[in-house]
Amino acid sequence: MTFRHKRTILLVPHTYRAGNIAAAARAADLLSAAGIGVRLLDQGKMGPVEEEEALRALERVEEGPEAAAGCELVLVLGGDGTFLRAANYAHIQDVPVLGINLGHVGFLAEWEQESLDEAIGRVIDRSYRIEERMTIDIVLLDAEGNELGEGWALNEASIENVNRTKVVDATLEVDLRPVSTFGCDGVLISTPTGSTAYAFAAGGPVMWPEVEALLVVPNNAHALFTKPLVVSPRSTVAVELEPTTGDANVVLDGFRMLSMPPGSRVEVVRGRRPVRWVRLDEHPFTDRLVHKFHLPVSGWRGPATK
Repeated sequence: MTFRHKRTILLVPHTYRAGNIAAAARAADLLSAAGIGVRLLDQGKMGPVEEEEALRALERVEEGPEAAAGCELVLVLGGDGTFLRAANYAHIQDVPVLGINLGHVGFLAEWEQESLDEAIGRVIDRSYRIEERMTIDIVLLDAEGNELGEGWALNEASIENVNRTKVVDATLEVDLRPVSTFGCDGVLISTPTGSTAYAFAAGGPVMWPEVEALLVVPNNAHALFTKPLVVSPRSTVAVELEPTTGDANVVLDGFRMLSMPPGSRVEVVRGRRPVRWVRLDEHPFTDRLVHKFHLPVSGWRGPATK
């Protein structure tokens, strides 16, 4: 693959809203005017893109492991789902990823749509910093220890029951020792980044991104000891399905899936490679939490000053 520019950005927009397409065109115009090459991810249904001249002329690249090859960073315009898909291409090539929220909550995005021009200006000037976000690696094994599949996640690995009319019988294990066996709808193993997503909705705690730990959240488990667990980032967390139970799926970040048959096990460890996350400001995670979840803080006075 040959690239025409020394600096190249992979642009990944959510393409199903007119406002998103206009924002993508604006970003492409600003980057191109600064002499930066823009590569557009071809996501299949690209009809709306063809209506924007600034996007129609861009180099296209198919979805796949080479999508972000040679890029300076991946620029995501959309919500959390779009960000997670784009982060996969950035992770494979070990390049940074920057999200601008065009969705609803957009917890993973760095800035909002109204700050698009300033954000692009920061990219052009390389006026940003990069922090590393912990990931998880997973391997799926059958009852004899043969590998059935592997993968990684930025947010979580969600073991989900296929037959929702029955529970799936599972045993939770930490560091090669059993913790508890229970019937459940599933089990989530999350990173700190994913603690504000599915794991939070399932009753798990919020973990600050600086915390290095694995979060384990049984999902609708029928047992006494089914509280969320926060374990060491050096631990191996495993979930085994009983041989007589039903099928499950292992869903990674909500869109990559492995079939998990009865008697198999999933092993989860800290990921070998973090996601490189573009930061444009110094606002703490606390402010993001309050802003995104609209938390009431009107009574806060702060520390007394003399």
